[in-house]
Amino acid sequence: MDNVTPLGGDVYEIDTRMAGYSGITAGYLILGDRPCLVETGTSTSAPVVRDALTSLGVGAEDLATVVVTHIHLDHAGGVGDIAGFYPSAEIVVHEKGARHLADPSRLMKSARRVWGDKLDVLFGTLSPTDSARIRALGDTGEIDLGGGRTLSSHYSPGHAKHHVGLLDSRTGDLYVGDAAGVYLPETGDLRPATPPPDFDLDVALGSIATFSALGPQRLLFSHYGPVGEVAATLERSAEELQIWVDLTKRARDEGLDLDHAVAMVRDRTRERYSALRADDETAERFELLSGAPSNVGGILHWLNRVPEA
Repeated sequence: MDNVTPLGGDVYEIDTRMAGYSGITAGYLILGDRPCLVETGTSTSAPVVRDALTSLGVGAEDLATVVVTHIHLDHAGGVGDIAGFYPSAEIVVHEKGARHLADPSRLMKSARRVWGDKLDVLFGTLSPTDSARIRALGDTGEIDLGGGRTLSSHYSPGHAKHHVGLLDSRTGDLYVGDAAGVYLPETGDLRPATPPPDFDLDVALGSIATFSALGPQRLLFSHYGPVGEVAATLERSAEELQIWVDLTKRARDEGLDLDHAVAMVRDRTRERYSALRADDETAERFELLSGAPSNVGGILHWLNRVPEA
């Protein structure tokens, strides 16, 4: 299939074709003794992901595990659908997100408030998963991939309080979710992802430091794809966070409201990102992945919550 890319080490990148785009959200299949899907994508992407798994020889009873880095709908919106397609799969998530997969009503209500009518087009509806099938991870945990291979889970909040990074013991791949930001392979841009209500700069920088200390060989971004320059990329992640926070703080100190703060930060960061000077579709996709209003809103929420920041 043209949306499946082998990455070596029995790892396959799956373009979930979120909202009909290519290169928005990646799921990853680790095809070992106990096949594991990392990230489901959205609910509307679930059939695309199922078809990709079928093309790789994974049948309805073959998938052992589904694990999500966090429960935002672009990463975990398809969990309920995928759980239905693969009735033997265990669903793994951090303990702070587990109840929302079992009963998504509050999560969906909150998402509807943020996205309005766009919700149905972008994400669809997260269906509930039987709580008996959900395994809640603590701050560390392990997922058995078979043959002595494991995914170790490492709590990495800052982007979201229910976020984990996942390290493959065999390949050294680290699934970073959104904790290291959003990467656009066509342009090499790396931009923070700092949405409300959970963003916290110190915690986010601590998560990046945790990733660095794990010594990964490669970073697998959910948005989007593999990156081999690990140390330099994680340094950039921390730098971009600091730049966006400093600019947002300056806007707040000047008394700007949210719309004007967004305009200022967007203008002063524009030259950092080739995507925004590329074709309209690339720019639109980058803004959808890591929108300035969401990022600035999340940073302002943190600044107002932590006055000494």
